[in-house]
Amino acid sequence: MPRSIDRRVPRARNLRKNPTDAERRLWQRLRALPSAAHFRRQATIGPYFADFACHTHRLVIEIDGGQHADSASDVTRTAYLEASGYRVLRFWNSDVLGNIEGVLETIVDALPVAPPTPDPSPPRERGEGNGRDAGR
Repeated sequence: MPRSIDRRVPRARNLRKNPTDAERRLWQRLRALPSAAHFRRQATIGPYFADFACHTHRLVIEIDGGQHADSASDVTRTAYLEASGYRVLRFWNSDVLGNIEGVLETIVDALPVAPPTPDPSPPRERGEGNGRDAGR
């Protein structure tokens, strides 16, 4: 059965190819975060394109210019994303360009802290596994 064509893909590619200065700057920093916080640029979520989305942690980051002030469409978009289980953080372009460290701190604070893994692994019982002691 042929795979259906997602008509949003060309637009998402174009948006990724032509980011704003603020999007470009934030993307450089988001890529340096730990791999548990893997963000995607211009991620499609329903009918919308999120500037940045971390699907694992259900976090969307929107970078807005002045045209977004008091935007009714942004209210609708945020409501849709939140109803889909995402938390939405919005930053102005000027915040990203003038206070990138503060923006990153807010983003990192929004990510859940993973519980530590045991290190070293607990010792095996004698006879477990395929080691030399197996079957003794």
